[in-house]
Amino acid sequence: MSLDPEILSRIQFAFVVSFHILFPAFTIGLASWLAMCEGLYLATSRDVFRRLYQFWVKIFAVSFGMGVVSGIVMSFQFGTNWSVFAEATAPVLGPLFSYEVLTAFFLEATFLGIMLFGWNKVGPRLHFFATAMVAIGTMLSAFWILSANSWMHTPDGFELRDGIFYPVDWFKIVFNPSFPYRLVHMVLAAYLTTAFVILGVGAWYRLRDTAHESARVMLMMGVGFVSIVTPLQIVAGDFHGLKTLEYQPAKIAAMEAHWDTERGAALALFAWPDSAAETNHFEIAIPNLASLILTHEWNGELVGLKDFPRSERPPVAPIFFSFRIMVGLGILMLIAGMSGLWLAWRRRLFDTPWYHRYLVAMTPSGFIAVLAGWITTEIGRQPYTVYGLLRTSDSVSPVGAPSVLATLVTFVVVYGIVFGAGLYYILRVVRTGPERPPVDPKPDPYATPARPLSYPNESVGERS
Repeated sequence: MSLDPEILSRIQFAFVVSFHILFPAFTIGLASWLAMCEGLYLATSRDVFRRLYQFWVKIFAVSFGMGVVSGIVMSFQFGTNWSVFAEATAPVLGPLFSYEVLTAFFLEATFLGIMLFGWNKVGPRLHFFATAMVAIGTMLSAFWILSANSWMHTPDGFELRDGIFYPVDWFKIVFNPSFPYRLVHMVLAAYLTTAFVILGVGAWYRLRDTAHESARVMLMMGVGFVSIVTPLQIVAGDFHGLKTLEYQPAKIAAMEAHWDTERGAALALFAWPDSAAETNHFEIAIPNLASLILTHEWNGELVGLKDFPRSERPPVAPIFFSFRIMVGLGILMLIAGMSGLWLAWRRRLFDTPWYHRYLVAMTPSGFIAVLAGWITTEIGRQPYTVYGLLRTSDSVSPVGAPSVLATLVTFVVVYGIVFGAGLYYILRVVRTGPERPPVDPKPDPYATPARPLSYPNESVGERS
């Protein structure tokens, strides 16, 4: 692989988008978790929900900020490294990104200040309304961004004139064929990402024997959530796979490292794909299972990679392995949910150390699964930026390799400093833990914190 401008631009965009996608994947679910905690506090007056809200809102603030910063940097890439792509798709993608800013980011920006700084300055119901609006704003952001991304995979509702995509039917553009499946799959993935972070933190407190009531609530609510959502995610993934097979059969063939068109195709549990030799080495496969999963028929036909010209095939090995990482983590998530339900039924959810260690180990599972799924999706789109219509090699800006390499190195250094600092702050908040249960006299829950990491009614220097 030579370090030409196209390869460097692809590496740079992959690096930037991989950082960025982690934060929306976390904050979409975390915003809803915060709205739920505050709503339960207003409905039940149980102080533990207030303490959980004020604990997680600090983490949300840092994560949201890093998500915005990394998103802005990512948008610059279209103009600097992908100007041909930007010019060709601007009539379609420009309005979609503008809708995201107008309907989602403005909504989040308007109410974020009330959410973060208005706890003791506005009424409880108005504050809850602001939190709910921020949660809705994160969902709207996902709606528009995934609509734009899905259009690049399954373009529809346009006409192509002189190399420029002009909109013809906005309904078909927004609700392009893969969009509903991709939206559901991604939103559920975001919720699972947040749920496993909350579960991991709650389990860590149980292992440390601290934050007892907060940890119990996190474990109980987290287990209930992943027990329901993980099976739904598996079903959503199945529907998404069927739609991908219909519109991007080469991607499906690469995901399965399936070379020859055949009926009753086997599912490769493990293999070492060899694109040059068009075969798999060290393959362990289950007969007919790939056809059953992908066509819902025991002897369904799967098109092999050899039916596509080499110039039309995506890279096989990274797609094959990233897809298996995503699916493997999904199975581990399902085990976590079902085990938690069984332990809750046996009244052992809060005092089973092996399960708590398992949940701590699963804390980053959602992030890794999202990244693996993103790699599967985006590398599977190659060699196109707009599938079947605009090749990646024709989308790149006429810039030299030294310029792209210099900015890539700069991004790596700056991201390491900025996001390293953000991660350090988040870990410090987690290590500090939620506020301790109130003691008599009961403190005012809407009092002003003494410092950013302190809690209402806590004096500076009182807490270690």
